[in-house]
Amino acid sequence: MGSTTAAGTAGSGSARTASSPWRNWAGNVTSRPVREVSPASAEELADAVRRAAEDGLRVKTVGTGHSFTSIAATDGVLIRPGLLTGIRRIDREAMTVTVESGTPLKRLNVALAREGLSLTNMGDIMEQTVAGATSTGTHGTGRESASIAAQIRELELVTASGELLTCSEKENPEVFAAARIGLGALGVVTAITFAVEPVFLLTAREEPMTFDRVTSDFDALHAENEHFEFYWFPHTDNCNTKRNNRSAGPAAPPGRISGWIEDEFLSNGVFQLACSLGRAVPPVIPSIAKVSSRALSARTYTDIPYKVFTSPRRVRFLEMEYALPREAAVAALRELKAMVERSPLKVSFPVEVRTAPADDIALSTASGRETAYIAVHLYRGTPHRAYFTAVERIMTAHGGRPHWGKVHTRDAAYLSEAYPRFAEFTALRDRLDPDRLFANDYLRRVLGD
Repeated sequence: MGSTTAAGTAGSGSARTASSPWRNWAGNVTSRPVREVSPASAEELADAVRRAAEDGLRVKTVGTGHSFTSIAATDGVLIRPGLLTGIRRIDREAMTVTVESGTPLKRLNVALAREGLSLTNMGDIMEQTVAGATSTGTHGTGRESASIAAQIRELELVTASGELLTCSEKENPEVFAAARIGLGALGVVTAITFAVEPVFLLTAREEPMTFDRVTSDFDALHAENEHFEFYWFPHTDNCNTKRNNRSAGPAAPPGRISGWIEDEFLSNGVFQLACSLGRAVPPVIPSIAKVSSRALSARTYTDIPYKVFTSPRRVRFLEMEYALPREAAVAALRELKAMVERSPLKVSFPVEVRTAPADDIALSTASGRETAYIAVHLYRGTPHRAYFTAVERIMTAHGGRPHWGKVHTRDAAYLSEAYPRFAEFTALRDRLDPDRLFANDYLRRVLGD
């Protein structure tokens, strides 16, 4: 963030006039808030919400800006939760951890491991704050274990009236049913209680596989593994698969040098150069893809969960991801491959495929149905509209639901048909935020007004 000028303080938190625009991680979203607030407690945050309402200003919270949509953009008050971090309490009897909403997932994972605990499942990066990740439906891959939000047991929310609301299956259950993936539309999350379990080991088996084999065996690979995902490299018939399953041990992490070669040198360093070259000279992308898809070799390693589930992502990109009924995934992927092959498109990033079980969260992309996710990416700065539009046409034909934090063009008319519990969510929003204090252009598009 650029320089700012002080405009008053509240307790140990601070409010200041924003003098430069906010930008998200990918650089495709910019907004100009009137002021920024960094509350140091739930009470200070509630006070900031009340003052914004008095001043006639909208309120949004931003974590690390890892959403590709303008879900956190505002021209009003931007709340920065950087002082709302850390673990409040660990309950070993209930096997839960309560954490402040601005805590980065990375810090939570490291702290839990130190306590001999772990989340059951997580996404493939851990830079986001816990509230940002859960509010947008961040997920990993899993046969039985669902998104990060599905692991929430309780959350604390500041509503538009400045009230601090605690919700769980027993307390304010109708809010809990929706607010675990609340899109920032129902209030500002101040704390989250997650279910945890004793730390365990996962064995990861990474293996190249042909497109035809992985699509033909997709159902079996999903059924046989606790966590299965794969990447298809456009312009090739090559995929890289990853199977994660619990292990009795012993731990056998990747060697320091071999791990660095795979995860940093090839997956970030060389890939960055390849993407830069492809953006400058698009006709070379298919040739680069053939080399890239063969660069990663088969490997097996065993480690604690967050070190297996997550990977560093230093190459910046734009992403679109759709959640499909799991039985539609292979057909949609084959259509996507055929579309790329007959088009003039040159795609430098692999296509990622993951799965999730059905869950009971109103606006979860896996709400009420077994789900497969198909994610497409393009290197930052590459024209993306033609590719993403063509992909979106395929995904929506299969009843796809877009990830709330990734590029898409869907609106409330489409989404109200895609989500059986959409009206339940919007009715709750009408109750908790009738004056739309937490609204912005993105929420007006996807939820209506």
